[in-house]
Amino acid sequence: MTSKVISIVLGGGQGSRLSPLTATRSKPAVPIAGKYRLVDIPISNCLHSGITRIYVLTQFNSASLNKHIKNTYHFSSFSDAFVDILAAEQTPTSGSWFQGTADAVRQSLHHLAVHEFEYVLILSGDQLYQMDFDDMITKHIEAEAEISIATIPVDAADVPGFGILKTDENSMVSAFIEKPKSNFESWASEVSDEMKAEGRVYLASMGIYIFNRKLLYELLEGNDRTDFGKEIIPQSIVDHRVLSYQYEGYWTDIGTIPSFFDANLGLTDEIPKFNLFGENHIYTRARMLPPSKVSGTTLNKSIIADGCIISAKEITRSIIGIRTRIGVDTEIENCYVMGSDNYQTLEQIAELKLSDSPIMGIGNRCKIKNAIIDKNTFIGDDVTINCGELLPDGDYGTHTVQDGIVVVKKRAIIPNGTVI
Repeated sequence: MTSKVISIVLGGGQGSRLSPLTATRSKPAVPIAGKYRLVDIPISNCLHSGITRIYVLTQFNSASLNKHIKNTYHFSSFSDAFVDILAAEQTPTSGSWFQGTADAVRQSLHHLAVHEFEYVLILSGDQLYQMDFDDMITKHIEAEAEISIATIPVDAADVPGFGILKTDENSMVSAFIEKPKSNFESWASEVSDEMKAEGRVYLASMGIYIFNRKLLYELLEGNDRTDFGKEIIPQSIVDHRVLSYQYEGYWTDIGTIPSFFDANLGLTDEIPKFNLFGENHIYTRARMLPPSKVSGTTLNKSIIADGCIISAKEITRSIIGIRTRIGVDTEIENCYVMGSDNYQTLEQIAELKLSDSPIMGIGNRCKIKNAIIDKNTFIGDDVTINCGELLPDGDYGTHTVQDGIVVVKKRAIIPNGTVI
């Protein structure tokens, strides 16, 4: 059935909640787990499910995303498989940017029209999960549904953050409410015994949809509705067969700095909720990097990507991204260090050291805790980050602070001896 499906990955808006990580890149291009990009998650789920025709929609800071897609997803010349970027564009019929999720798909329909397909799978570009879309599509067809919505059971504390669905005995959606704040007890739905035991009896929309082709065109053409969750889905429940596809695996929306930080560090757990090491691995750009070199370092619950040169004293519960250089006697705890896009030459390193300037990476005798270090940063010797009192939220030029997490900005230069 997957040969009848085209997938659309929504790149999201400006990504202000992930700032400053989205200052120079789109949200789907944000690095995760030391070597991947966010967009690799939905694309990999599609490819493992046999869906090989994929469009990625974006409109903000799309250069790095374009480069990543171009360098990563290559298919046989004799295959109809593709992963293509569709950036917001001005046309004779539309001169505006995408106004929402539904409007983004509406403005892209003319690109889909050249293909043969029966179903459209719509995905978000900022979620971490592993799902078999083939099973979801099969359930959609068996139920003779016109729309299917992936849902995940949540408890009462999480209800106000989601669109909540009410289902009947056949898992068909009978009602929808957007982020209710109170009096939602009657919105409980039938879930598995395991979910009941955890108090997760409310079905939240995951922002993953399947539409029949004909209905999608009918719902989007000739109107100005801009959002699936707020308009299209609630208005479709009355007149169309809408199925809830219940998913009980690991899933998290990583659209904020705290959720992004927690999701990444969660990968270092002894048995992480998101499995990087299973058969359904994550596809990403194949880089010809040397293996990492570690000298005199105590590593505990940490992930080290390719091409690193590490002489640190201790690294605990941290992710160290590609090409990261860390100096001697440095201590890193609860950090995501994204790494670098290139290596400095020995001549460049020698020149910077002569001028007492930091070289790319993290210097000697540093202490860094609860931080995200963006790519291509220059952190000098004897730098201390987030090892004292809780820092107030705000933007401090070279770095920001949010909920106690320090984010050192891309290409920032932190001089020797700095205390943050």
